[in-house]
Amino acid sequence: MNYNVLRYFSVLAQVEHYTVAAARLGISQPSLSSAIHNLETALGGVKLFEKVGRNIRLTDEGKFYQEKVDAALSELHTASLTLRNSKASAPVVIRMGFVSGTLEGIVAEKITEYSRQNRRIRFHLTESSAENLMDMVRQEKLDMAIVDSTDRDRSLHFRKLCERDFYVALPKDHPLIDREYVDPQEVVSEPQVVFNYNVGKSFKEWTTGAPADESVICTVDTAQAALDLVASGIGLAFIPDKCIRKHPGVHYAPLKNWHQALYMCILYDKWLEPPVWDFVELIVKAVRSNK
Repeated sequence: MNYNVLRYFSVLAQVEHYTVAAARLGISQPSLSSAIHNLETALGGVKLFEKVGRNIRLTDEGKFYQEKVDAALSELHTASLTLRNSKASAPVVIRMGFVSGTLEGIVAEKITEYSRQNRRIRFHLTESSAENLMDMVRQEKLDMAIVDSTDRDRSLHFRKLCERDFYVALPKDHPLIDREYVDPQEVVSEPQVVFNYNVGKSFKEWTTGAPADESVICTVDTAQAALDLVASGIGLAFIPDKCIRKHPGVHYAPLKNWHQALYMCILYDKWLEPPVWDFVELIVKAVRSNK
C-alpha cells in the first residue's frame, strides 16, 4: 500500500473536505480524488466516504479504516524518528590518508580540535605513499588524502595546500655538513636511502627525471628507519622538513631552492557527509592560511 495514499486518506478523513485536504497536502484536488478512488478500488470497492450535499463524510467502513490507518501512520512516524535520531547520534568516521611529514602541526591540531567539538567524530588515519593513497581514494577506502603529487586521472580532484622544504640528511662525517645549502646535483650520484612513505624516488629522479639507479642502495618505510641508516654511514636521505628529528650522527642541510607542493585529494563528484566535507574545508583553509 502506497504510504502517500494512506496519508492523503488520513488528512481527508480528518477535515472531510476535498479542497481543504488538498491544500493542506500541497496537491491538486483532482489528484486527491484520484488517489482516494484508487484506494477504494484496491480495498475491493469499499466506499470510505459518502456525499452529504456538497460535502463528504466518512462511512462506517471509513471510520474503521481511519482508526487503523492513523495507528499505522503513527507507528511509522515513531519508527522514522527513532532511526533519524539514531543516525544523528551515530559516530561519523573520517578516513584520512597522508604522506609522512604532513600530520604534524596544524593538521594534527585541527584533528584534535574537530574531534573535541563534535563527539560523534572518529578518525581513521593512514600513512602511505601518494600513489597508494590516491588508489585508496579511488576505491573509496579513504574520504580524503594529503598527497605530494597529482594524477591525470579525472576521477580525482586536487586542491593545492602549500609547499614544503626538503633537506638532505647527511652522516656527521660527510664533507658537506658545513654547507649552508646543498645543490641536489652535488649528491645525485651518492648512495641513497629512499624513504617510501615520503617520496619513493632517488635524487636522480627528482633532479633529472631519470629512473632510479644503482645509487639507491636501501628502501625503507619510515623516516626514522632512514635516519638510523644515514647515521650508520650507509648513505644519504631526502627528508621533508616536518620529518626532521634530532638524531645522533645525522646532520641536515637544506636543499637549495627545492620545494614540493602538497595537495588535498578527494574523489571527484563523490557525496561526502556534511561533517566529513566540513573537515575537508577546515583543513584546506587552515593549511593555506598557515603558510
